Amino acid sequence: MSLPVGIYDCDIHPTLRSAADLEPWLSQQWIEHARDYGALRQTQYTTGSPYHKSQPNAGRRDAYPPEGGAQGSSLPFLREQLLDAHNIGCGILNPLIASQGVRNLDHSIALCRAINHWQAERWVDPEPRLRASIVVPYEDPIASAAEIRHWAGDRRFAQVLLLSRTSFLPGNRRYWPIYEAAAEVGLPVGIHAFGNSGWPVSSAGWPSFYMEEMVGHAQTSQSGLVSLVIEGVFERFPALKLVLVESGFTWAPSLMWRLDKHWKTLKSEVPHLKLSPSEYIRRNVWWTSQPMDEPENRRYLADIFNWLGWDRIMFSSDYPHWDFDDPARVIMFPATDAQKHAFFTGNAAQIYGRD
Repeated sequence: MSLPVGIYDCDIHPTLRSAADLEPWLSQQWIEHARDYGALRQTQYTTGSPYHKSQPNAGRRDAYPPEGGAQGSSLPFLREQLLDAHNIGCGILNPLIASQGVRNLDHSIALCRAINHWQAERWVDPEPRLRASIVVPYEDPIASAAEIRHWAGDRRFAQVLLLSRTSFLPGNRRYWPIYEAAAEVGLPVGIHAFGNSGWPVSSAGWPSFYMEEMVGHAQTSQSGLVSLVIEGVFERFPALKLVLVESGFTWAPSLMWRLDKHWKTLKSEVPHLKLSPSEYIRRNVWWTSQPMDEPENRRYLADIFNWLGWDRIMFSSDYPHWDFDDPARVIMFPATDAQKHAFFTGNAAQIYGRD
């Protein structure tokens, strides 16, 4: 498959070699706090992940850097294995490092600021093909808005990063200062699957298997999108651009159909919505491609792209995770050169900019 020059990869996960990587940007108070107490997250466990991962760090086994360290911790190896090997012209960094769901909000604020410095100075400065996401302590929306405004205008940052499992549904007014600040400074908000809300991924308790947890992230993102639409976030902030990252997208057309059907009957309950739900979604929302559900007949995926719009979906590899998508093997069904260009470069250039 021939690919456009300079692909945008909208979901790359850098990680730390060790917690000491952040110490240049942390006060002695928080260095000692982390050593003594760790970073307690909003989960049923005080340490570790809620579920065993099928691969260490959810990473590819071939992604361990030659010099040692976790997958995604080496910029030289990321250059070799991802950027150079797959013709990536611009990569968006989405660090999934324990910081946003940390219970001690002051600690969360300090960690997010340190991670943003770490991204900008250790990754983007030495590699101009990369751009960072502003990691915000979203359970403190006022501090999050301040973090967004702190980095506003810094071209090293391409978006604001939230996670899908927040303590309240993301359309709740408590989070509106985040959306207001992002719209004000002209940055999209990326909501990445996962997170630590303190609640299970289901509505009735904790799943028994990691596979249930993985599948459930799509449900979380659907609930979140419904909340954002019905609560009126896109009506209140019409310039806001939302990118749903790593939660799939094949569910989106049917969700839009269902929302519109019920809105026609129940619109008197939500008079603040001046447009139909699908109109807000088509105006304000984009999706990244990985994970891409793959039906036995891959031509059905073309129907999903057509229903949702080729201008709405952007390529992402999810490097260095085990379900990494190779750009040469993503569009395995008939597509025009214009459609492929929009998917691999054009849509992301519109959202994130070209420089």
